[in-house]
Amino acid sequence: MGALLLLGGLSPALGQASEADAERQLDALGEQIETVAERLNATDTARDDASRELRDIETQLAETHRRLDALQAERRELADESAQLRAHRERLERQRREQSQALAKQLAALYRVGPTPQLKLLLNQGDPAELDRMQAYLNRLTQARQARIEAIAELDTALADTEAELVTRQQRLGTLSAELESQSATLAERTAERRELVATLDSRFQSDAQRLASLEQDREQAQRTLEKIRQEMARLDEPAPSTQISRTQGELPWPVQGTISATYHGQKGVHFNGIVIKANAGTPVTAVHTGRVVFADWMRGFGNLLIIDHGDHVMTLYAHLQRFSARPGQQVTRGDEIGRVGDSGGQAQASLYFEVRQSGEPINPQRWIARR
Repeated sequence: MGALLLLGGLSPALGQASEADAERQLDALGEQIETVAERLNATDTARDDASRELRDIETQLAETHRRLDALQAERRELADESAQLRAHRERLERQRREQSQALAKQLAALYRVGPTPQLKLLLNQGDPAELDRMQAYLNRLTQARQARIEAIAELDTALADTEAELVTRQQRLGTLSAELESQSATLAERTAERRELVATLDSRFQSDAQRLASLEQDREQAQRTLEKIRQEMARLDEPAPSTQISRTQGELPWPVQGTISATYHGQKGVHFNGIVIKANAGTPVTAVHTGRVVFADWMRGFGNLLIIDHGDHVMTLYAHLQRFSARPGQQVTRGDEIGRVGDSGGQAQASLYFEVRQSGEPINPQRWIARR
C-alpha cells in the first residue's frame, strides 16, 4: 500500500547525490515506511465493514483508471509509431522505384553499346585516347549498375524489416484493444458496485443529524491520522529541506481549474479545514509548489489522499482523487501532475478537496492560491 514516507534518513546532500544513490537511500527506508503505514492503519478501528469495502472498491477503481490511462497512452504511442513506419515504408518504396528506374536506364545504355563491349574496344583500331575514355565510361557504368543493384537489395531488406515491425505493432494494438475492453468492463462493474455501496452507506442515516455526526467522526479520525503523520515527520533527525513556500502566499497556482463549492470552515466533516473545487472527473491535478510526496493512500472521508511536504513545516493535501499520478517519495515541482479529479471517499460528484497545513494546523488555502 502507498503510505507515509519518512525523509529523515536522507542526508542534506541527497539533492547533490546521483539519482542512483538517492534511489538506494529511498529503498533502504522501505521497511520503515511500511511499518509506519501499518501502525497508522492499525489505529483506524472506527472503520466498519462497509467503509472497508468502499476502500477496496475505490482502490481497485484507482488502479483500473491507472491501467486504462497506461493502455490508452501505449495505444496512442503505437498508433504514432505505426504512422511513422508507414511513412517510412512509403519513402523506401519511392526510393526503390527511383533506383529501379535509374538501373533500367543504365541497362538500356549498356544494351545500346551491345554485348561484349570490351572486346569491341580491343578490336577497334581507333584513337587510343578515345579507347581509354570509352573504357572508363564502361567501368563507371558497370560500377553504377552494381551500386544500384546493392541499393535495391538494401531497400528490399529495409522494406521487409519495416513490414515486420508494422505487423508487430498491429498485433500489439489488437492485444491492447482486447485489454482496453476488459479494463473498461471492469471499470463499469466496479463503478456499479461503488454506486450501490454508497447508496447503502447513505441509507444508514435516518436524519441529517446522524449524517453530520458521522461526518464529524470522519473528520476527527482524519485529524488523528494526520497528526500521527505530522508527529512521525517531527521525529526525524533531519527536517525536510526548505522550498521557500512561505514566500509564495497569494501566488500559488490552483491545483485544478474549477468552481469552489465549499470554502474554508464553510462545511461540516472532513471538508471543514479546506476548500472543495468542483471539476470534471479525470481532470489532471497538479502540485502547487515544489516538494516531496509523503502520503498517497486511501483514507476514510478523504478517499484517495495525497500529501506533499514542502518544507518549512508546510504540507498540502489533495483528496477525492480518481487515481494517483505520483508515488510516495517522489519529488515533484510546481505544475507536475500528481493525480486526477475523482469522487473517491463516497462523494456524490467529482471534486478536489484541497487543504494547506502549517506546523500541523490547517490554514485557509485561499490565502495561498492566487486570486482569479
